[in-house]
Amino acid sequence: MATKGEMFAGLTVALVTPFKNQQIDFDALKKLVDWHVSEGTDCLAPCGTTGESPTLDHDEHEKVVAAVCEHARGRIKVMAGTGSNSTREAIRLTKAAKKAGADGALMVGPYYNKPTQDGYFKHFAAVADACDLPIVLYNIPGRTGSNMLPETIAKLAKLPPVVAVKEATGSMDQASSIAALCDITLLSGDDSLTLPLMSIGGRGVVSVVGNIVPRDMKAMLTAWEAGKLADAIKWHYKLFSLCRDMLGIATNPIPIKTAMKMLGRDTGELRLPMCPMEAALDAKLKQTLTAYGLL
Repeated sequence: MATKGEMFAGLTVALVTPFKNQQIDFDALKKLVDWHVSEGTDCLAPCGTTGESPTLDHDEHEKVVAAVCEHARGRIKVMAGTGSNSTREAIRLTKAAKKAGADGALMVGPYYNKPTQDGYFKHFAAVADACDLPIVLYNIPGRTGSNMLPETIAKLAKLPPVVAVKEATGSMDQASSIAALCDITLLSGDDSLTLPLMSIGGRGVVSVVGNIVPRDMKAMLTAWEAGKLADAIKWHYKLFSLCRDMLGIATNPIPIKTAMKMLGRDTGELRLPMCPMEAALDAKLKQTLTAYGLL
């Protein structure tokens, strides 16, 4: 039986939100969409963690999703970030994404208020009930402050709109438990763990590194799908230090935006409380990009 949510298999890029003088640069955003279409990216996820959604106001959030959907239409899929720690707000954002033409919603678990497992279930069930849009659960305890357990995810997977999970716990045991309990599509939420996750039934990644090397991420996924294990492992090790640094040397999206600035692809502007890295880390990032062959 095919897994539920197969439409989100492959490479989804967690898109950055470009800023110019602290305002959203919509022209730059559209250029990013065009670039990903030409690079062969399968899907774009605007307004996730990488898109600095916590510092976009509600109006901006909806405008970014709408701009990406409109510009992407018919060319590349869109999985819009619509999560919130308020269920009413999550419903509103998901309805707005549906109206804008998104193919699905990427919904982070409620952060800061740390719901119980029953609270998690009721939160997502309420959104699923209110909005007819495929939902990709996003479990990232390091950001939200609590973990959505595999049993809760399996229970949610029985709801028709819930089709996939972005697994960002860093725990292969948790990912294996989810895969064993239900037929939901498993997507990696950590670039460096994508290949290990594929080996236990994962179907793709929601990628940060894909903002700069989508073709290479895609090449690794394609090699795995084709049964070319040695090639997939080669890609894994080529990508590894880049993946590690993008999520390791400073909080995401600081390193990826800095890297895009170094590559002439973004202003590198962030919104407070995100701020630029110190010079020593800049130098380390430059070294990684150079070693990879990007600089």
